[in-house]
Amino acid sequence: MNLFSKISLTAVIVAIFMIIADLSLPWLVVPFGAWLMVTIIGSFHIRWNYFLKARHRATDRSSGHIALTFDDGPHPEFTPQVLQLLKEYHMKATFFCIGKNIQKYPEIFKQIHEAGHGIGNHSMSHSKSFGFFFERSVLREIKRCDTLIINELGRRNKYFRPPFGVTNPAIAKALKKTQHQVIGWSVRSYDTLRKTPDQICDTVCKRLKEGDVVLLHDTNERTVKALELILTELKNRQLTSVEIATLIN
Repeated sequence: MNLFSKISLTAVIVAIFMIIADLSLPWLVVPFGAWLMVTIIGSFHIRWNYFLKARHRATDRSSGHIALTFDDGPHPEFTPQVLQLLKEYHMKATFFCIGKNIQKYPEIFKQIHEAGHGIGNHSMSHSKSFGFFFERSVLREIKRCDTLIINELGRRNKYFRPPFGVTNPAIAKALKKTQHQVIGWSVRSYDTLRKTPDQICDTVCKRLKEGDVVLLHDTNERTVKALELILTELKNRQLTSVEIATLIN
């Protein structure tokens, strides 16, 4: 039973007891309101594992490994720069790619794989409405992206990260059918919001520990510049970035 089911059951039991106790109807708003608030917050916090089980860090936190992950690519300008930096520092990462970008830039997508980095599914369209899709639409998004990955690499992808980190019952049901391992994060860089590379680096490094999964995006220049700072810090701390498969297994 996931956290959503447990909290929903608790709210129902509380409501039943309130009815038995013959409390006035307005009091029933209390358990419902609490359930609704927690459920909305849980939808936007993948680390809660509210609707589904996701992996956010390594079980073994003494390996000297962390995992850098990049969302929303491949990007024609910035993904190659990220790949070059990772090569220079002898680090591996995992790229959660959007299907429509794989279609646009198949050669860059292949470069990620050929450089020995991990690949993950990040939906076909990364629609802003993804959190409101029905199960059928979520399945279509995941399967279309997976088909592109298979066509380009000749093997099935096993990892998925939902757009915006949003989860809900429809997404959970779809992933139960596709059997993907859901990957979250334990350190968020906020690289799409922070204004300078130094700010991005500070946001990551002040919280970074062995076994962490770091969320970045290979879609802007700030992240590329911040990545070099982060990689330098990893070397100084004697930490190594590995792909997700290595970290969680």
